[in-house]
Amino acid sequence: MADPHAAGQPITARAEVFEGLAVPPRLVAPAPGWVARADVVVVGSGIAGLTAALRLRERVDKVLLVTKTLLNEGSTEWAQGGIAAALDPADSPEAHLADTLVAGVGVCDVEAVRALVTEGPDRVRELVALGANFDTDADGDLKLTREGGHHTDRIAHAGGDATGKEISRALIEQLRRVQDDPGIEVIEHALVVDLLTDSSGHVCGVTLHVIGEGEIDGIGAAHARAVVLATGGLGQIYSSTTNPPVATGDGMAAALRAGAVLADLEFVQFHPTVLWLGEGSTGQQPLISEAVRGEGAFLVDIDGVRFMKDVHPMADLAPRDVVARAIVDRMAQTGQPHVFLDARHLGKDFLEERFPSIVRRCRELGFDPASDLLPVAPAQHYASGGIRTDLDGRSSLDGLYACGEVSCTGVHGANRLASNSLLEGLVFAHRIADDIPRRIEAGELTPGEPAERPGSPGICDSKRRVKVQRHMTAGSGPVRSAESMLQTAERLGSQAAKTPTEAEPGPRTWETTNLLHIGQVLTAMAYVREESRGGHVRSDFPQRDDLRFLGNTYAVRRGDGRVGLSFVHVPEQVESPRT
Repeated sequence: MADPHAAGQPITARAEVFEGLAVPPRLVAPAPGWVARADVVVVGSGIAGLTAALRLRERVDKVLLVTKTLLNEGSTEWAQGGIAAALDPADSPEAHLADTLVAGVGVCDVEAVRALVTEGPDRVRELVALGANFDTDADGDLKLTREGGHHTDRIAHAGGDATGKEISRALIEQLRRVQDDPGIEVIEHALVVDLLTDSSGHVCGVTLHVIGEGEIDGIGAAHARAVVLATGGLGQIYSSTTNPPVATGDGMAAALRAGAVLADLEFVQFHPTVLWLGEGSTGQQPLISEAVRGEGAFLVDIDGVRFMKDVHPMADLAPRDVVARAIVDRMAQTGQPHVFLDARHLGKDFLEERFPSIVRRCRELGFDPASDLLPVAPAQHYASGGIRTDLDGRSSLDGLYACGEVSCTGVHGANRLASNSLLEGLVFAHRIADDIPRRIEAGELTPGEPAERPGSPGICDSKRRVKVQRHMTAGSGPVRSAESMLQTAERLGSQAAKTPTEAEPGPRTWETTNLLHIGQVLTAMAYVREESRGGHVRSDFPQRDDLRFLGNTYAVRRGDGRVGLSFVHVPEQVESPRT
């Protein structure tokens, strides 16, 4: 894709405070002790990575699939609600497009959304044909439900509230059937350390650390014509998140260091209804799916008042950013650290059948949705920004592709519409798997010889991870201000400036460094957007400002190591009529 940063307008008036922000070209790591070769390296084993790898295997000679832990331990496994697509004859892609644009608050890439909603239904039907068992009614038709921001029932689900787990199972089962095929190789327990680039900046592989025994162990290099990053999100950048422990922003950080354009990192979605486990609870938190509200549950404050009716016409099913902001406001008004979700009227039998995993987890933690009000508060859930890509998943670096949460296709805009994430990974993984073979056949993706990028490597001791998370949560969390973000930037800069000599290179240290780098850039991008929009909430600029900020923020590491920020305005979007 063309470099969108080149077309952007520098934001010097607001970004001058971040002029000194720099990131190293690579992490401190031992030299590779072994080399593997493939046509394509796919990094990540969620819905995006598995789909890309399986489809590419049919069309190129060799695919190497690399995953950080085990195949089934990514974010897809945790997706409760479902996958959104216009599967009902009464629904339409245009209606799905309209709801997505509204949730994205004016800054979606309309053509990317159109690709998502028009190709999505066929991609979901292919999942069914592959063996994914979605919930069906007595006639064998898919059961569809509704979630926040959708004006009709279009969410397909599996196992009640275990959609991600079922999709992951079906794709992994398909992968295991072909693992003896020499055209595909899987390496588990492998953390990608950095991207390899040749002298022209073309991405030609990755360095990775493998925890294991035998020939493939320790630090190695995988050389390829193209790399597909499907590494998930950045949730562990905050003290509290619904993301699994592996979500440490590795793909975004590696792309940043290699010089790829990142977009819209400031748009972080905080899920409204995460079970509140008490002050000081950290790490991965239990999510109460939006589908529970889709089935009729509602929010009340400490006094039992249903407050969403006065906030938005869709009440408890308003887009997530609206609900999360309303909860934060009500918590401030009442002086309480949470509100409540009331699902008691849905009944024990219905809850146990429709949401077995949620009910089981709540009861393990001492809450019963059938008889108790559930204390909930927003927690980090999804990154709408990431590595900027075009409609074929190409990044600004030749040879580098991205899909799923690590990418920014423009589908989500300022706020992801519920259950669009699994669909995005599915649709754009297919597009990538179509584009790469075409380009290989045309001679556009040729093997390159890795060249060392100029500059000194960097590292941040793993002991500083908790401090990085606390600084991000306090200053660049659900509600931000110029003052809070400048304080965060100063504190993160202090962590970055500490001498790395005491740090031992290894997975925990590399992950911590990734969190630091992405946290610094996210904070800078959030600082220059002086408005509130979608997942980006500023207490000092509480209103949306289309005159100055109807568009996208870009960040890129320049040749001197400094991070340049720019802004690209987008045309005002005309909402499509619902049909």
